[in-house]
Amino acid sequence: MSFSSHYMDDEYEKLFRRMNPPRVVIDNEACKNATVIRVDSANKHGILLEVVQILTDLNLIITKAYISSDGGWFMDVFNVTDQDGNKVTDEAILDYIRKSLGPESCFPSPGRSVGVKQTMDHTAIELMGSDRPGLLSEVSAVLTNLKCNIVNAEVWTHNMRAAAVMHVNDEETGSAITDPQRLSLIKELLCNVLGGGNRKRGAKTVVTDDSTHTDRRLHQMMFADRDYERVDDDDFDEKQRPNVNVVNWSDKDYSVVTIESKDRPKLLFDTVCTLTDMQYVVFHANIDAEGPQAYQEYYIKHIDGSPVKSDAERQRVIQCLEAAIERRVSEGLKLEICTTDRVGLLSNVTRIFRENSLTVTRAEVTTKGGKAVNTFYVRGASGCVVDSKTIESIRQTIGNTILKVKGSPESVPQDSPTRSSIFSGLFKSRSFVNFGLVKSYS
Repeated sequence: MSFSSHYMDDEYEKLFRRMNPPRVVIDNEACKNATVIRVDSANKHGILLEVVQILTDLNLIITKAYISSDGGWFMDVFNVTDQDGNKVTDEAILDYIRKSLGPESCFPSPGRSVGVKQTMDHTAIELMGSDRPGLLSEVSAVLTNLKCNIVNAEVWTHNMRAAAVMHVNDEETGSAITDPQRLSLIKELLCNVLGGGNRKRGAKTVVTDDSTHTDRRLHQMMFADRDYERVDDDDFDEKQRPNVNVVNWSDKDYSVVTIESKDRPKLLFDTVCTLTDMQYVVFHANIDAEGPQAYQEYYIKHIDGSPVKSDAERQRVIQCLEAAIERRVSEGLKLEICTTDRVGLLSNVTRIFRENSLTVTRAEVTTKGGKAVNTFYVRGASGCVVDSKTIESIRQTIGNTILKVKGSPESVPQDSPTRSSIFSGLFKSRSFVNFGLVKSYS
């Protein structure tokens, strides 16, 4: 597309939005146990994902949704609650929703190119490779030894593959890393770690100058890596697999997708994100997730206007939606760490996990205002349940005021007296950066 045509398309979209501004109505009286949010807007491909993304990023739970987007208009109704199952009454959140979805909003384009982003304060790195025990520990150790501070990170694993988006900056300056030689070295060393001797499936480390919503980018990375192609079905618990079905409604020229699965946060985002990136348009949908099981029904067509054309396409849609749901399933033990941020923190935490034979299946790493809040989902060796002795050993090393264990066996007390933490002592020193896990590459 030429610059001039791209400019004209942008100007046309702005004019269309001014003539048909979106409307947002928030009602806390219509439903007994949820806040009702109604969005009316001019229709365009990807708008459903944009709305769901905004609500999901606010950590709101979508319990019901009704979607209709036939013709040129998009109408959507969401029943939402906060994390505790209560109506949303915080005026700051409600005002943000109105501004983000209403006439003042400026939705990001869902079709723009994606990569690793560089801002003034960090560089974003995308990682894709073979999953194995200790992988996150090795990756974070390499970055620490290269004098990179990990500011934020999101790590997913699925079907023997691992994907991550990490935001890093220079340890000394706190700014983005821009030196081409240093970036090249970072990519080379991380690719070596991610490859792990597996020549059948490639590894990739990318540094680019654009950005996309992190969760959406992880879905795109794993989809492009074809993680939906199962390696060994015998290793997967059939009880955990979502029930996905796709049939054609010939009278209306739609394909109808139905999904039944265990409910969890961000489930709707994951399925809508996948359908959107597979170039399907949702014309109607009905979502019911008020109980432990979630039911989703979508009436879709491909962006070219056709329903699902073949059995091979049908199977691919099913596999991709199953994978999208499974990527964020967290059946393992949940460990939360909240402490003062330090260079090498992630490297030390994951080293302790590895030394206790724990495998990280998913991780969320955030830092704000000098505080680090890290969430890890872990399993024991070969996917087994983590035993209570291992949990207590880790808690004594890290400290019970720093580490919170969720979903642990009843035999492990959450607030048992703990001696002065070895780990907290390490926080007071910079000497813990290099543990000899990898060689120094300076």
